[in-house]
Amino acid sequence: MTGGPSEEEATAMAATDPANQLRQLVLGFVPAQILYAAVDLGVAEELAEGPRSYGELAGRTGTDPAALRRLLRALAGLGMVTQLDMERFELTDAGRLLASGTEGSVADEIRLSVAPGLWRAWGALPQVVRTGKVFRDPADGLTAHESLLRHPGPAAALRAGKAAGVGEFAARAAEVYDFSVFGTIADLGGDNGTLIAALLAAAPGTRAVLQDLPEALDATAATLKAAGVADRCETVAGDLGGAVPSGADAYLLNNIVRDLDDEHASALLSRCRAAMAPTARLLLVETMMPAVLTPAESSEYGLTDLNNLVFAGGRERTRDEYAELLTASGFTLTATVAVPVGEGMPDYHVLEGTPTGNPGRP
Repeated sequence: MTGGPSEEEATAMAATDPANQLRQLVLGFVPAQILYAAVDLGVAEELAEGPRSYGELAGRTGTDPAALRRLLRALAGLGMVTQLDMERFELTDAGRLLASGTEGSVADEIRLSVAPGLWRAWGALPQVVRTGKVFRDPADGLTAHESLLRHPGPAAALRAGKAAGVGEFAARAAEVYDFSVFGTIADLGGDNGTLIAALLAAAPGTRAVLQDLPEALDATAATLKAAGVADRCETVAGDLGGAVPSGADAYLLNNIVRDLDDEHASALLSRCRAAMAPTARLLLVETMMPAVLTPAESSEYGLTDLNNLVFAGGRERTRDEYAELLTASGFTLTATVAVPVGEGMPDYHVLEGTPTGNPGRP
C-alpha cells in the first residue's frame, strides 16, 4: 500500500488544478494593490539606503506604524522586502525596482496600471461589456485615459511610457518604410517627438510639423534638439479633436487610432482627408491584431484590446478592420509594412492609406 502524494507532488497538483488556478486569478487584485500602495507611499525610496525599522519608516512615510508593518509583511511574501527581525525590513533586488528613478524601475508602470481611475473602470467591466461603451466616472464624466491626462504626474508617466515603447521601433520603422519620398510630414499627436525625430534623421531632405497639446511640446523640443533635427520640425499646439494642419505630403498617426472607437477614429481620419491634397498619404503606425488568436496571442492582443475599451474606448483592429475604417473615411488601404520589434513587443505595422481615387504616389 502506497502513501499519499509527496509535498512536491501535492504542490504540482494544486498548481494545475483548474479551480485553484481560477482562485489565483481572481485574487490577482491583491498583489497589484499591495505593490501600488508601496509605490504610492514611497516605501522603496525610504528603504533604498538600507534597512529601517517599521516605526522609523512609518515616520518617514506618514503612515500608521502597525498598518505599515502589515504592508511590509505582505511585501515580504511577494519577495519585495526581507524581514530581518521583529522591527527591521530591507529591500530585495526586486524591491529596488519599486523606487522611482532607479535603473529598470517599474514604479511608473505600477502607478499607471493600478491608477484609481483605471481601477474604477475595470471594476465596471460588466457594464462596459453590456453596453459596449467606455466607462465614465459618474463624479466627473471622464474616462480613465482622460482622468490620467488631467493629472501632471500620471500624464507624465503615461507619456514617458509611450516614448519608451516608440523608442524600441522608431529607427526600425525608418528602415522598412521610405519616408524620404515626402517633402513634409505632419505628425499628429506626436507627443515628445521620438518617432518623427528618427524618421527625419533617416530622411535628411524631409521636413515635419508636429502637433500636440501644449504640455507635451517642451519635451518635444528637447527630443528634436537632441536628435539634431529641430531645424526641420515645426511644433504647433493643437488637439486631435480640432483642426488638422493642411498641405503636408504625409499625415502620420502613431498609436492614436487604437485609442479611439470607430466613430471617433473615422471622424479624425476624415478631418485628415479634408486637409490633404489628392497625392498625400495617410500613415498609421499601429499594432495589427490577427483575425484568429492563439492562446499566446490572446495575452498580447486580446487583453490589450479589452484594456483599450476599458481605458479609453478604443480597440485593436485586424487588417480587414483597418481597411474598412479607412474606406469609411475616404481612403484605400494600399500597403501594410511590418516593423521589426524587440522580444516581448507586439507586432507593429506602417499602414499606408491613399485618398480614394488617387492611387499614385507623390
